[in-house]
Amino acid sequence: MVAISAPYPSTSYLNLATSQSNAASSAYAAATSASVVPSVTEQAATAITLSSAAQAALATKDFATVLADTHARLASLLEEAERTSPLEDGKLAIDLSGLNQRELFAMASDDSFDADAQAAAGLEMQRRFENAMSGPAGVAQVTGNFTALYKAAAQYLDSLGSEEKAGADWIAGRAAVTEGLKQLQSDPKSLPDTGDQDPVQLYLALVNTGQAMQQQDIADVASSARQSLDALYADAIAAGKAPTFNSKTTMGSYIDMSGFPSRTLSAIALNTDSKFTTAETDEAASILRDKSGAALLAGFQNAANSSDPTAFSQNIISMFSSMSVEERQAAGWSDDFYQAAVASYESTSKLTQMFAEAGGSATSFLSFMGSK
Repeated sequence: MVAISAPYPSTSYLNLATSQSNAASSAYAAATSASVVPSVTEQAATAITLSSAAQAALATKDFATVLADTHARLASLLEEAERTSPLEDGKLAIDLSGLNQRELFAMASDDSFDADAQAAAGLEMQRRFENAMSGPAGVAQVTGNFTALYKAAAQYLDSLGSEEKAGADWIAGRAAVTEGLKQLQSDPKSLPDTGDQDPVQLYLALVNTGQAMQQQDIADVASSARQSLDALYADAIAAGKAPTFNSKTTMGSYIDMSGFPSRTLSAIALNTDSKFTTAETDEAASILRDKSGAALLAGFQNAANSSDPTAFSQNIISMFSSMSVEERQAAGWSDDFYQAAVASYESTSKLTQMFAEAGGSATSFLSFMGSK
């Protein structure tokens, strides 16, 4: 797969997908039409964003400072991983998820970084964009409604840094998404005609031709997690304190894994290569349960504030679709859970349609069911 130089399809990404986009988009439309149900109000997936204070802090740094910080961050990551390059066999060999969007763009775009670093940043950008699309795309495949997918793309593009948003790729991609949302107002179940700069349709094309970015092998994730934990232990011991998973410790040094990505926590909890202790796997599993519960609660609260009776099932479908196989397994999200959400969506949608045909509305249906 060709690496991209922006967190949405750039020129190289376009060249890879343009020859396939029409056929693949048609295939995607056909796949969704097989499960199309009567029109419902789309429900975007719950999103977690930086606080206003955090965003302001990032925006106040000048780009020269961002560059310097990024060089330091990359050097630290490479040292921790005992590597000289962030790539191995054309794939990411270190975890770049801790870099913010401006740092990632700096690494991808500035010539002070070598070719491997630029390519690695491009891969991480592509991973983030595809992750942002995967949940809403899963919902679109069930509902046949593309509006939430385009809204997610707009939200993601708007979250990027000012330097990136000044580029021609971002401007063209954002304009295509805006046009897509405009067309979807009148026909939400047809892919809009937005040209070859549309990042959403290029993403769908690559998914349908099997060329979307592959997840890092879980064994490699586990190896990186082992190194990260060992580094935390070493820091604790160097400070003269015993490492512990007791967050209320007053004597030891708390080993906090709550900031680890979910896939890293999944690798620890599953422990398929026996790299981790029982205490480590238990702690990772506990954090995953908390994250899973928080996500479900957020999805429920989001749905409770919606006029769409199918919102909660759509949120579950979105969350499930955005998770890797290992994340689902570690969190206990089975295929049966997904199928139950799909069945709930379809049955509730059908009931809403029947109620509407009888002279009611979605809001009155919720009131009738005692939900509002």
